Amino acid sequence: MSFQPVVLWSDALLFVLIAVIVGLSLWARRQDALRGAWARVARDRVAMAAATVLAVFVLIGLLDSLHYRARLESPAGATARYAVEVNSALDALLTDLRSRTEKTYSAPLATHLFAREALENSTQREFPRLQHGGAQLGDELSGHEADIAVRVLRGVAGGLVAWLLLMLLVRTATVGSGGTALRTVAMTLLPILLLFGVAISLGGGYHVFGTDKVGQDVLYLSLKSIRTGLLIGTLTTLVMLPAAVALGILAGYVGGWVDDLIQYLYTTLSSIPGVLLIAAAVLMMQVVIDTHPEWFATSAERADARLLALCLILGMTSWTGVARLLRGETLKLRELEFVQAAQAFGVGSFAIMRRHILPNLMHIVLISLVMDFSGLVLAEAVLSYVGVGVDPTTISFGTMINTARMELAREPMVWWSLVAAFSFMFTLVLAANLFADAVRDAFDPRSSA
Repeated sequence: MSFQPVVLWSDALLFVLIAVIVGLSLWARRQDALRGAWARVARDRVAMAAATVLAVFVLIGLLDSLHYRARLESPAGATARYAVEVNSALDALLTDLRSRTEKTYSAPLATHLFAREALENSTQREFPRLQHGGAQLGDELSGHEADIAVRVLRGVAGGLVAWLLLMLLVRTATVGSGGTALRTVAMTLLPILLLFGVAISLGGGYHVFGTDKVGQDVLYLSLKSIRTGLLIGTLTTLVMLPAAVALGILAGYVGGWVDDLIQYLYTTLSSIPGVLLIAAAVLMMQVVIDTHPEWFATSAERADARLLALCLILGMTSWTGVARLLRGETLKLRELEFVQAAQAFGVGSFAIMRRHILPNLMHIVLISLVMDFSGLVLAEAVLSYVGVGVDPTTISFGTMINTARMELAREPMVWWSLVAAFSFMFTLVLAANLFADAVRDAFDPRSSA
């Protein structure tokens, strides 16, 4: 076998979460109320467009979660040896972007470095040629603009051909039901495929978004940052959801000293500044990781441990809002006739909470989770910017912004790393917010009334 599969803890949890989502989707199809609500979401063109964009981000994140260690060359009959570096399927697909590094900064689609240097056999400081960017031009730099134009047209043509093939499949599939949703998805994929085609065509000869301080391709770093944002936005729910649902329902239904205790708990947590609490917890976890290096076989496992610790800490500090919301709704539900009838017939408290209270709160849970996703993605960027987020070796939007912030004061300004990170993060957060608005409108009884 030419590689050794590696399953990090974050990978396993992500795949478990996806399996749970698929299971819940199959269960929701058998529930008339849920099926009708999701049908309203599917009829919303903005929601389906946002869902398509999110699906593209999720696909990139899943490719980046299939990790492996490449097999090293060894004599015939010898024991197989594997590289220490852990790569992903996305790294394999982006091998050219990953391997074509330059000396330092270069602007998008440039052929020379961004800073002047003293060259050999020259008394003046000049802009050195890039090793890879525009190398196909040779010494004929006069054809730089024409080469970019040809590559853009070639990428547009390739993306358009891919979209037309997809449209043929969609036209065949839309003979029955679901035509509106599929057509919206297809129309949303048109600009996405065009952008992908242009990026692939230009990326074969240039650095589309330039390079950073150590010469890495910024487009590659931006694509690698997607997985970190998705993990922070999704895995945190595995920590937050059980505590928020259980404590919120208990406080609202049982009342008394249980309600007082839970209120005291989430009020205390809410009163502590979130950044300070997260920073203290992350620093303590980092001390544990540094003092036990034997726990981790590779640097990827070490960085993954800090990422999971950040998800755990964010979950422990972000469940209070959902719990407070569920408590208030449970206080209202426990006074309704069907709950009082169940109590009169002697049904146990836990059975009532499981059969009558929880199903009537699921729309609130779903709305809260979808709307909190974008907030968690932004939280990672902020925390990594101030130095208490993910491991420095983990590529994320926050680390990209943190690396680029010192270069904003130089003249001329190095702007492309910040713009690339912001553009990808803005697109992800905007799509999540638009989809959350549609889910809220579809599942909120007051909106559908």
